[in-house]
Amino acid sequence: MASGVTVNDEVIRVFNDMKVRKSSTQDEVRKRKKAVLFCLSEDRKKIIVEEGKQILVGDIGETVDDPYACFVKLLPLNDCRYGLYDATYETKESKKEDLVFVFWAPETAPLKSKMIYASSKDAIKKKFTGIKHEWQVNGLDDIQDRSTLAEKLGGNVVVSLEGKPL
Repeated sequence: MASGVTVNDEVIRVFNDMKVRKSSTQDEVRKRKKAVLFCLSEDRKKIIVEEGKQILVGDIGETVDDPYACFVKLLPLNDCRYGLYDATYETKESKKEDLVFVFWAPETAPLKSKMIYASSKDAIKKKFTGIKHEWQVNGLDDIQDRSTLAEKLGGNVVVSLEGKPL
């Protein structure tokens, strides 16, 4: 069921910036987004980039110790969001980076919010071409343990996430 909600151009630009890993200067790499949240505009007609709800690659090791834990803390406890998380992980064979599309719909969110976010999810997903991993999360219990994300990324072959062993 489509909701008629549209996706703001800035959302698409942020996605494309996160998806394309071209060789960049160190400064450009530091400004790249590690994680970002998207929300509905006040009139509930557009999906927009949520102001101030992002983690930059350059923040890691400075103001952000653990990017995954920091991402979890960005999520509102009583409302829905969409998120993109650029996961860095290792399998026994190699290091990998993948974008994960997160649909955050906590049980404590208002029913109306859950309905409009659920019915608008396809609008944003259609714009995010090439996403390999989608994760619907319904509460902190589902997302706080990083091994749950590791399972989404590669089952039991993932040995570390964000440099932290599992």
